[in-house]
Amino acid sequence: MSTQKTVNGTKTNGNLQAKDFASDQEVRWCPGCGDYTILKQVQTLMPKMGVDPENIVFVAGIGCSSRFPYYMNTYGIHGIHGRAPAIATGLKVSRPDLSVWVVTGDGDALSIGGNHIIHLLRRNLDINVLLFNNEIYGLTKGQYSPTSPQGLVTKTSPSGSVDNPFNPLSLALGANGSFIARAMDRDPKHLQYLLERTWQHKGTSFLEIYQNCIVFNDNAFGPYTDKSMRDSTSLYLEDGKPLLFGKDEAFGIRLDGCRPEIADLAGGKWSQDDLWIHDEKDRNKAWLLTTLFDDNTQAGKLPRPFGVIYAEDRPTYEQLIQDQITASFERYGEGNLENLLTGEETWTVK
Repeated sequence: MSTQKTVNGTKTNGNLQAKDFASDQEVRWCPGCGDYTILKQVQTLMPKMGVDPENIVFVAGIGCSSRFPYYMNTYGIHGIHGRAPAIATGLKVSRPDLSVWVVTGDGDALSIGGNHIIHLLRRNLDINVLLFNNEIYGLTKGQYSPTSPQGLVTKTSPSGSVDNPFNPLSLALGANGSFIARAMDRDPKHLQYLLERTWQHKGTSFLEIYQNCIVFNDNAFGPYTDKSMRDSTSLYLEDGKPLLFGKDEAFGIRLDGCRPEIADLAGGKWSQDDLWIHDEKDRNKAWLLTTLFDDNTQAGKLPRPFGVIYAEDRPTYEQLIQDQITASFERYGEGNLENLLTGEETWTVK
């Protein structure tokens, strides 16, 4: 970026920094909320994109996460509950040149907005979706959400939730999403890497971010962030690399047919040559990864994967629309509205 820009009333030489993407609005989240880390990492990403702030739009629905557009020095839309994907779809189709981001939460996206998010994913618009998952309704003060685990005691489930929760990544994969990944707010370095991958993908990118709600669901993801536990509970994925975890990578994941199981590399029975090699383009194995921790027979043993689960290159919706419009012009010409309205496809009601 070499042109001179005005950011927060100050002219720049085009070398934008993270602070240039911070708005003048007071950030109003609870002290200690995981949203602060996510905001910082997104603002850090923005200068790397090389996109002018006026060509970036953040779209949100309703919830704690949906305050996000106010804190970004870009364009933004604070929409209605669950409808951010619909707004973003219309925006991207009409202005495919814009960098469009949807910021949503587990309640906003997967409850009232569930129908909208699956259609955004299947259509594959070039939109980046950041789903903040704290497994609770935070803004409305602690009701259970579509991702709350069974048994969670909340204000609307005083005896424990009996609902079977959504697995957001399985839902995204089932909706034919072309980029599916998971990160954590308390691992900012890895989060920054995945935000870069999210932006680089041409198509709908779906990044689930485990986000701690310090007031209503504190430490929900403690097993994956606690230093004494995380080595044995967290699996970091790298394309083309074996699935390794544990202290000094003492354990791995191998496939017994289609069934994942833990391989103890220190025992001598297994080596890294026996392990599952991660392939971001393998949809079948991606499904296994999204459900890895749902295997009840090894509950508490199989680690939870973080990283890019699946990435597929395919045409975007807005490009297909533009190609269709171009083809129509080439075949039929520019068209005439009056001829259309008075043509044979009209009738008169008396």
